[in-house]
Amino acid sequence: MIEPITERMRADVVVIGSGPGGAITATLCAEAGRSTLLLEEGPDLPLDAAPHFSSDEILHKYRNAGVTMAFGNPSVSYVEARCVGGGSEVNRGLYHRTPPYILDQWAGSHHVDALTADALTPHFEACEGTARIAALPGAPPPLSQRLGDGAAGLGWEAIAAPRLYDYEAGRKQSMSATFIPRFRRAGGRLIADMRALRIRRINGRWEVTARHRCTRDVTIIADALFVACGAVQTPALLRRSGLRRNIGDSLRFHPMLKVVALFDAPVNRPGDPDPVHQIKMFEPRFGIGCSISSPSMLALALATNAQMRAHIATHADRMGLYYVQNGTGHGRVRALPGGCDPLVSVRHEAAGLDELYDGVRHLVRALFAAGAIMVQPCLPGFAMLRSVEELAAWPEHLPRRSALLTSVHVFASCPMGENRRICATDSWGRVHDADGLRIADASLMCGPTIANPQGSVMAIAHRNALQAIERRFA
Repeated sequence: MIEPITERMRADVVVIGSGPGGAITATLCAEAGRSTLLLEEGPDLPLDAAPHFSSDEILHKYRNAGVTMAFGNPSVSYVEARCVGGGSEVNRGLYHRTPPYILDQWAGSHHVDALTADALTPHFEACEGTARIAALPGAPPPLSQRLGDGAAGLGWEAIAAPRLYDYEAGRKQSMSATFIPRFRRAGGRLIADMRALRIRRINGRWEVTARHRCTRDVTIIADALFVACGAVQTPALLRRSGLRRNIGDSLRFHPMLKVVALFDAPVNRPGDPDPVHQIKMFEPRFGIGCSISSPSMLALALATNAQMRAHIATHADRMGLYYVQNGTGHGRVRALPGGCDPLVSVRHEAAGLDELYDGVRHLVRALFAAGAIMVQPCLPGFAMLRSVEELAAWPEHLPRRSALLTSVHVFASCPMGENRRICATDSWGRVHDADGLRIADASLMCGPTIANPQGSVMAIAHRNALQAIERRFA
């Protein structure tokens, strides 16, 4: 449904942000018969509006053309989607349920009620029924299989992760292909290019002040309000609006370090499906996986390593990009007066960086076991390796100047739970001391999952939205 834009608008429920958390929340509210308005700051573009991981996709579907920074020593460069469907439109769609031991940790540290693996199972299943989770049929691409073979050669276990993907149609299953159509069929109203500037409680309802296409101010009145702008933009909006208790104080990432391997035979063929192999046996200290290895991605990763970068022109088909990630780094989000983007900062504990560095060593061993003839750590000042024995010359600890950290997973800035000393919301996403206001995105997570968090975000949003509907949004 095309929503006419007027200076004052009204809905039973307003959801700000159309990523996995917001899209699922809005869908359930609309299907419950509530007048539901879904706002999205970015454009409404088809899933296939641009080739995935292309410069056109980055320019049109990412915030700040993919260049965003959490400042620290070392800093973390991270990406945020800015389009209808949020991060589901631009990520690879690797899918995992929340590990049970992570849920147990959250229950202990944040006192989250009713968040066991058994309690979440029906919500995972409900989301998976619409989102269509699938395992890769047939043989994996060589880029992926090499990591699996290297792990097997060392006696390690590797998995081929499922994805939000329709392999028969050759198409990713993002929110714009799954829950957004379902939302619209239920009568939901979506407005893209609408940036929420601030919110306030007035006369028992929530008032959203928003700006459409950077030119037109709009006031929207709602009985119930869900904020699902993402783990950086959600706390920024709340803090701009005067809500600050445990808001934006506990941002977490999955920082990554990367390496590029040159193999003895082609591994990187045009038209291959995305790589899916992961080594998870070392989690939560670190996890290992494969990355998209197009020539442009290889060149970006090798920006400070000219010797290996020179091989891209002639040997890109024999090169693969791999990563190690963990949960090191604690960040903060602060709104800047008059600024469009918030200030994001991060600090690291030496132990977390050491675990990530140890993960790089393990990854290098796996790649040489898989037949790599050269491995280049994407770390400034680190030389190309021609054998695993050369690891012995590495420094004991990762120099911070060499820690070129990136991240595609951002979360936990407004954690849920009954521990009011550290939690921004209760166990169901209701912001403390703010009637009718809920959070419905990755902000709610209580810490790292190491695995891709999208499945966790979806299931928790589904769980919390149903509870809100049952309670009539009280």
